[in-house]
Amino acid sequence: MNLPETIHPALAAALAARGYDTLTPVQLSVLAPEAAERDLLVSAQTGSGKTVAFGMAIAPTLLGGEAAFGPATTPLALLIAPTRELALQVQRELQWLYADTGAQIAAGVGGMDIRTERRALERGAHIVVGTPGRLRDHISKGALDLSQVRAVVLDEADEMLDLGFREDLEFILEAAPEARRTLLFSATVPRAIADLAKTFQRDALRLVATSAGEQHADIEYQQVVVRNDEREHAVINMLLLHDSSNTIVFCHTRESVKHLTARLANRGFAVVALSGELTQAERSNALQAMRDGRARVCVATDVAARGIDLPNLDLVIHADVPSNPETLLHRSGRTGRAGRKGICALIVPLHRRSAAARVLRAANLEATTRGAPTIAEIDARNREQILAGATEMSAPDEAEAGFIAELLARLTPEQLAAAYIRRELAARPAPEEVSEQPIPAFNEKPPRRDKRFLDEDGAPRGKPEPMQDGRWFTLSIGRNRRADPKWLLPMICKAGDVTKRDVGSIKILDTETRFEIAADKADAFAAAIARIDGHIEANTTIAASGPPSAPHKKKFNRDSAPRFNKRDDGAPRYQQREERPVRDDGPRYKVRSDKGAKLATRPAREITPPVAQHEGEPVLYNRKPTEKPKVNPKDKGKPKYKNREKRDPPADAAANITRKKPKKGYDPLG
Repeated sequence: MNLPETIHPALAAALAARGYDTLTPVQLSVLAPEAAERDLLVSAQTGSGKTVAFGMAIAPTLLGGEAAFGPATTPLALLIAPTRELALQVQRELQWLYADTGAQIAAGVGGMDIRTERRALERGAHIVVGTPGRLRDHISKGALDLSQVRAVVLDEADEMLDLGFREDLEFILEAAPEARRTLLFSATVPRAIADLAKTFQRDALRLVATSAGEQHADIEYQQVVVRNDEREHAVINMLLLHDSSNTIVFCHTRESVKHLTARLANRGFAVVALSGELTQAERSNALQAMRDGRARVCVATDVAARGIDLPNLDLVIHADVPSNPETLLHRSGRTGRAGRKGICALIVPLHRRSAAARVLRAANLEATTRGAPTIAEIDARNREQILAGATEMSAPDEAEAGFIAELLARLTPEQLAAAYIRRELAARPAPEEVSEQPIPAFNEKPPRRDKRFLDEDGAPRGKPEPMQDGRWFTLSIGRNRRADPKWLLPMICKAGDVTKRDVGSIKILDTETRFEIAADKADAFAAAIARIDGHIEANTTIAASGPPSAPHKKKFNRDSAPRFNKRDDGAPRYQQREERPVRDDGPRYKVRSDKGAKLATRPAREITPPVAQHEGEPVLYNRKPTEKPKVNPKDKGKPKYKNREKRDPPADAAANITRKKPKKGYDPLG
């Protein structure tokens, strides 16, 4: 046994009993002398033995120099996992690892009876394993006391942040003592994990178990490029070709899981489903069916399958292309665990090749490209398996000799062989028919930031050149059905298995739309349309046609254009009008009769100058424009016309009008 001496003696016997002769890189890194009693930030691939690694890392902190735990009271260690399955798996792993220490391990996960968990915590536990939401409930209600916790472990920390558990994690870590050890284990370390480590860890030691180039070295990655409508056929044929004892098929949504599970069950596969809408009992039954062999295929969402460890899992199929490299690594980590070899197949439709290449490049992975398995490949594989199974059978014993002689007396050897072959083939689902056309070449687009506005010579890129020798097709949708290139282009690409670069001009007419396909893709496009008889949707068809006729443009005839006639004497047509004399008799106004008829015009009358004020009267007129009359406070709220300024009448009427003197004591100017 080549186990390091830094392993706690209480765990060495349990490891030896389980057949641990050597340790994985992540297990060796946490046992290094420089990692003793320190906070750790560990990144290692999924399936590298992280559970046993942090179980060995916290043993000296929990046990010290003792060989066993004392009576269980308040927890000494808290382990947090993102999902129920992973938390229960961690509990099972720690139970055999700490079996000789007398450790009491309690679980607190969502979907289980909270009263049972509360009673287990009241009885006392040395180690508590749970999910963030349920652990926070126990802490808030006083059922879980963290005052004596010495170590906190966060398994799959990046996934917990992706699932929205950040607030729960911060609440739990703030409730734990500051002198604790904090260990973060994660397949990837994004910025959010680094920020969490800075906040809740003290002088953490960064450990990287595997380099980026060695990530998932035991997994063979394959890109299965298929037509857009043959994705499910490719999944079925991949299952038949590899015939793995256990397989996981990943989908994005619950509805996709339901649909694909029903399709596989209808084809005769022993399949179970895992998604977030299942109860805990249903999830446990599904996993148990995979472990005891009653089911061989598990269709699951990424979140539901997080942390599950199935035996002999040799094949992982991505029915939907992963959206980011972290999801790809976590999904693929279900296979190739602990030194086993595995295959990871990505079902990639033609229009998703760029997305698949981008995710693989970001994950620093290389994948071989192949087409979907054909019926001929699967038949050849079945023949090999049937022959191998027949040759591996042992010789008949005495109890079978009589029955074999009776069969040979009634049937010929050819009939017996045919019966055996038919029985073997009937037990296997029939393969699906897929197109065997060659995979088109794929050139990944360069990043946009690299000379996206320059051509090969470095000159500014102009308008794209028109397509040469393209073939025209017609689509039975025009302006009468509100045709728009925004949704016509995806419809054309999907119907003919082409990309938008292969589509040239699109001419929308009144009752139809003409579009152009590149010459090198025209034959394949026509064949794809012929397979569906030209019908792509209700009342929508595609057929070959000629180019649209050019619109008629009315030519400009210079001779028929109207012209201005010139004067015979050659003088300009318009002459400058003579200036009229300026009149000095003042402004003018029109005089009309009582019926509105214009009579004559005469100069306006002179404006009478303002009349000078009388002596002893208040100054009401001839004020400066900037001065404003002061308002008596008693006059507030009264009609404004009472104190309005009055103008003097004309000079000829001033003598006949008796002016009204103001009241005593009244001064409008204050």
